[in-house]
Amino acid sequence: MIAVGALISGAGTNLQAIIDRIAAKRLDCDLRLVVSNRADATGLRRATAAGITTRVIDHRGFSRREDFDRAVVAALREAGVELVVLAGFDRLITPVFLEAFPLRIINIHPALLPGFTGLHAQRQALAYGVKIAGASVHFVDEHTDHGPLIVQGAVVVAPDDTEETLRERILAVEHEIYPLAIQMFAEGRIRVEGRRVIVHGARPPLPPPLVSW
Repeated sequence: MIAVGALISGAGTNLQAIIDRIAAKRLDCDLRLVVSNRADATGLRRATAAGITTRVIDHRGFSRREDFDRAVVAALREAGVELVVLAGFDRLITPVFLEAFPLRIINIHPALLPGFTGLHAQRQALAYGVKIAGASVHFVDEHTDHGPLIVQGAVVVAPDDTEETLRERILAVEHEIYPLAIQMFAEGRIRVEGRRVIVHGARPPLPPPLVSW
């Protein structure tokens, strides 16, 4: 069973999805620690309610991003963390962090990467006029929303969608694919070749094409 540490900054809905999967014995990981850079993050209460150890490391107490990352890395190492999951973490990761956990930091982004990186991905998708949107789980590298893709999930964009309605449907997809990516990692099924992530083992049959206009 792999030891996981989660980094959050806000509501922690993806964190809750992970906690729920663990409780249902559908995710083989030990969530050792939840770290937030904001003391008022709702996700901290979710973790505490589940009996998970939490830490607040306020980024405002550090003059350099690298020093903040060193403090977070130290907390994760102290907890014996092997895989780091970013679950609504609003800080950019520096090389200090990447070197401490090479190909062991994953993130979820509410868009079908490589499209619509950065903030307000749903707003970007609607403004562009896409017919299909979604979410992506990827390894974290030195660029924003850029690392090798592990799993993606898609939703149809309705003609009357708002940023909020699209966000909610994409969020439901996030809650499915993030635990899936963690489980595949925990099972040792993932191999990275350049930009490609190869997933070994059985996989479900391919679904019919998702078509929208």
